[in-house]
Amino acid sequence: MTKIARLKRRAEFLAVAASRRRYVTPGLILQTAPCPGAIRPRVGFTASKKVGIAVARNRARRRLRAAAECIIARHGAPEQDYVLIAREATTTRPFAALLGDLETALKHVGAYRTENESAAGALS
Repeated sequence: MTKIARLKRRAEFLAVAASRRRYVTPGLILQTAPCPGAIRPRVGFTASKKVGIAVARNRARRRLRAAAECIIARHGAPEQDYVLIAREATTTRPFAALLGDLETALKHVGAYRTENESAAGALS
């Protein structure tokens, strides 16, 4: 399992958004962009005021971080940047459904790796 790095600067978030590769699910929005030469996937998290008050936005980001650690660390392509955007349903959606949303989004943007591909990449 690969540890994920974080996107922290606004320019990094804007670069991912500019790639225009995204997929929307009920629990989250996933944006991706290639990042050649990256050893591990990098992930950024954001929640707008549409999600709710500060407490709700922080909870949504925490849930997205937990989902990313479960799914992107295991199935995310290493040379990709990901931005997970919280939606209103992120805080109330069951966690298993949120994990399913993230897996579905990864598959639709073409960044999903199976366990065998992950193991083969770790060995090389």
